[in-house]
Amino acid sequence: MAIAFRHSAGFGRRMEYWIIGRMLKEGLDVYVPLVDDFGIDAVIRKQDGTFIEVQIKARSSTVKLGDAALFAGITHLEPRKNYYFVFYAERLDAMWIMSSEQFIATADQNKNGKNAGKRTIWFNGTRMDKTKAKRAEYPKDKFDAYRVEDFRVFREAAGLVVVP
Repeated sequence: MAIAFRHSAGFGRRMEYWIIGRMLKEGLDVYVPLVDDFGIDAVIRKQDGTFIEVQIKARSSTVKLGDAALFAGITHLEPRKNYYFVFYAERLDAMWIMSSEQFIATADQNKNGKNAGKRTIWFNGTRMDKTKAKRAEYPKDKFDAYRVEDFRVFREAAGLVVVP
């Protein structure tokens, strides 16, 4: 049981480093803060000496069916310049990148309850897979503009040459 807990407890941190490793592999100049007081998991240095702040959110393949790409209870009240979210759903092997402004415009904001004011975004839906006769998850088309395979968004924002 202890191994299962340790596995799930460290999942978020492992995914942060995995995603940061991918960013480094693509040539981004990435730094990792020692403390995460402001929702910043990584900082990318731009060509002009300014920085992009990145918050990484990941969902494990072990989450309940239907929740593969559900990111809930996110505190983000006001837009932040040069601030981005990277969302990764392990079971779907899918990633979405949104700026602070895009996230606020797209995510739902809880109106009441203990999470009032926090935001939720659900990138996946479920439908019946007739070949397997059971429900299956899929990425929602309405978020295709944010779905990415690489970190081109950051390379462009950092002023790096982007090769098609």
